[in-house]
Amino acid sequence: MLPILDEYHLFLKLEKSLSANTIEAYESDLSKLNAYLTDAHVSLTDASTEHLRDFIIEISSLGIHPRSQARILSSIKSFYHFLIYKDKLEHDPTELLESPKIGLRLPVVLSVAEIDAMVQAIDLSKPEGQRNKAILEVLYGSGLRVSELIGLELSKIYMEEGYMLVEGKGSKQRLVPLSPQAVKQIELWKMDRNALTIHRGHEDILFLNRRGAQLTRAMIFTIVKELAMMAGVKKNVSPHTFRHSFATHLLENGANLRAIQQLLGHESITTTELYTHIDVHFLRQTIMDCHPMNKPKRYAK
Repeated sequence: MLPILDEYHLFLKLEKSLSANTIEAYESDLSKLNAYLTDAHVSLTDASTEHLRDFIIEISSLGIHPRSQARILSSIKSFYHFLIYKDKLEHDPTELLESPKIGLRLPVVLSVAEIDAMVQAIDLSKPEGQRNKAILEVLYGSGLRVSELIGLELSKIYMEEGYMLVEGKGSKQRLVPLSPQAVKQIELWKMDRNALTIHRGHEDILFLNRRGAQLTRAMIFTIVKELAMMAGVKKNVSPHTFRHSFATHLLENGANLRAIQQLLGHESITTTELYTHIDVHFLRQTIMDCHPMNKPKRYAK
């Protein structure tokens, strides 16, 4: 019989189909609890609600941010739900544990003008220029995650129909529309791409580096950061900023929340509802900027 932690690892990988990064995060959080319980001479399967509550108090006293505390608690709950599911325990000790209160942290969103400025900052005379322009158009035009972007395959992009098949979290696939502008920039990039000597195994990957190999996540971050700096954008910009901007701009222009959920590949509508808070902020700012009652010179006449 496998040790319980090894069995849990296989459960996350095979039954939950989580990514390697997510599994590593879950197991890292669980290792913190295991170390704490070991010092108290208690095993993971024998831990009570009181033990777990004391652990949460302990990490809180260390000054760990409430958002990180909530993530650790989520990992712990996942493990004990697994034990219940596998009939290793009869009662869930995490059932009465409450997550720490965390303030709503709205993501950074770029304006259309800022995005245009970043696109204009691209030097098309450089070998990577057209590729980078296509990358920005796909990021903003389709709201992809970085992992989805670098994994795009030519065989799953349907130019004439204006769609691409994207593999998201948990290897779940979804059809995502391509804007006409993104299609145009991809077609132009493919002309440059055809001149590359492509590494074996990367023949179907859309975005490649100058050596003909698949781009890394770090490279996409570097491209975006450099373009933001060149465009004079002062915000803390990352590739994910384009995903937030995509969703926010759709919502501001009347898109249905369920449609945005499908486009982003969110499993839960709750995740997508974050953008309604951004939209409320946008509406308030519109009133402050445009309503006559808020203009200081409205009585000047």
